Amino acid sequence: MAPPVPEAESATTPGVQWDSWVSRHSTMLDLWTGVAAFVVLGLPTILPPSPQTVAQSLGFLLAGVGLPAAISVRHRWPIASAVAVNAIALAHVVLGVPLTPADLLIYLSVYSTTVHAPLWARRVSLAAALLGSLILAAPEIGLFARESWDPVSGVFVAVGTATPALFAWALGLLRRSTRQRWESLAERARRLERERDQQAQIAAAAERARIAREMHDVVAHSLSIVIAQADGGRYAARTSPQAAEAALGTIAETGREALADMRRILGVLRTSSEASPGADGPAPAQPPLAPQPTGEEITALVESVRATGRRVDLVITGQERRLPDALGLAAYRVCQESLTNVLKHAGPGARARLDLAWYPSALVVRVDDDGVGVAAPTPGTPGTTGAPTTTGGDADTDTDPIGSPGHGLVGMRERVALFGGEVWTGARPGGGFRVQASFPLHGAPLINRATPATPVMTEPGTTPRSTP
Repeated sequence: MAPPVPEAESATTPGVQWDSWVSRHSTMLDLWTGVAAFVVLGLPTILPPSPQTVAQSLGFLLAGVGLPAAISVRHRWPIASAVAVNAIALAHVVLGVPLTPADLLIYLSVYSTTVHAPLWARRVSLAAALLGSLILAAPEIGLFARESWDPVSGVFVAVGTATPALFAWALGLLRRSTRQRWESLAERARRLERERDQQAQIAAAAERARIAREMHDVVAHSLSIVIAQADGGRYAARTSPQAAEAALGTIAETGREALADMRRILGVLRTSSEASPGADGPAPAQPPLAPQPTGEEITALVESVRATGRRVDLVITGQERRLPDALGLAAYRVCQESLTNVLKHAGPGARARLDLAWYPSALVVRVDDDGVGVAAPTPGTPGTTGAPTTTGGDADTDTDPIGSPGHGLVGMRERVALFGGEVWTGARPGGGFRVQASFPLHGAPLINRATPATPVMTEPGTTPRSTP
């Protein structure tokens, strides 16, 4: 199971939840804000206690009703709301009403524009509020009449009305930056969750491919031996009951080994899918574990193939090295798949040869057979090129006895490519098939045992011997 994404916690903070809730209910919130502003600030503006002229009455009415109405759309249309608020404020000043309780909504307009509007609108809204402060202070500093000169009062009015505007603007900037940070964290959390899901899917696909390769290697090799022994035992039963009995014993032993391997693979899958941390009850039984085959077990693999009656020569050249477990498993599986294909496709009486060539920088595995599984290409034959296939080409996959496409050679190339190696597969001139794989060796230690540098050949029924 993939680890949790730490940033995802930020996407569920109260700030993000509040922003989400406000976005969903912005229209209703604006409506209730307008109603509350009209009740608290609009009604005292419309109903002043002192006598007033008609123009002033119109100014009070315009401020008490128009400003709350303009505020009621500040989320949906922030720029239009700000324009209406400033226009109404200027209008009631011109009508002889310099300041009303409803003018406090100008600061709410500055805040809303700073939070929701673009940069130019934020600057214009702040400038309009500061300009309104200067207009209110103009009579006090004698801008329109020299006899009302009172600079101290003018400065007090200008500063007293401009300071809340600056405070609302700064508060809006802080709110906007905080909201952007929350949105950025939420988007990052969503992106990381998508990437985590994609990585989980990729890992699951890679694991399925690995399990498919293991299943193929276990089942195909074991069944090929079983089929070969069954066919041989059927014919031997007529003339040599002892040979038929030996064939049946090999079938039983191979079947048990394949069944044990299958149980191990399926047991690991079942355990990983059924195990749940913290669940009550006893823990599920662990499947029996066994080490994966390595390159040192290739000789035993050859002997198992020889037990089917197939003639297989094993030739080892160079100084053997101790391979890493993963690389040794890949080399073993390449040999296993190649010999399995010999049993399946080479035909009766075909002979195979497995060469292990140890070089200072590489291990080359080559399996040749002289069977009839693949016809050798001849020059000039239509539809044949005789070109080998490698890990970078579009090689065909092997086929089973009924002709359906298999996955053995594909899995072989995938295994070798993991270690930067190459695979060559193709028909041999004169008949037969060849599989050759090269594995780069990066500092693999030598095996300290008496292994001559000249080729060593093991043949059916003989002991290893040095070739001249």
